[in-house]
Amino acid sequence: MNKACFYILGFGALMLFDTLTQFSFKLASTHAGEFVLRLDWLVQVFHKPWIYGAVLGYLGAFVAWMTLLKHAPVGPAFAASHLEIVFVLILSAIYFGEKLKTMQIVGALCIVFGIVFLSLSESKKPHD
Repeated sequence: MNKACFYILGFGALMLFDTLTQFSFKLASTHAGEFVLRLDWLVQVFHKPWIYGAVLGYLGAFVAWMTLLKHAPVGPAFAASHLEIVFVLILSAIYFGEKLKTMQIVGALCIVFGIVFLSLSESKKPHD
């Protein structure tokens, strides 16, 4: 597998697992009701499938991240890992009907442009 394909698949998997984690937490909290520091509330949370989606997402993201760090340059890899914020923002607007504010859009664009610029600067460096 060539490097470009590895990066696309690896970062795609990382984004998928990170997004699954955030969405699962949102759904678990929505279905669990208002937070109350009591054992019965915690039991109710663990009876919802969404909390297990969050655990699965964390495990998958960990494996994807460790695999990527083994092969990808750290700077662009760390920056690209923050694309999850952009995906969650967009999908939350679509799925949950959350309204995007101007500053959220500006922030998302800053993340995307920052990743692009880091990747471009990394691609111009000589590699070992």
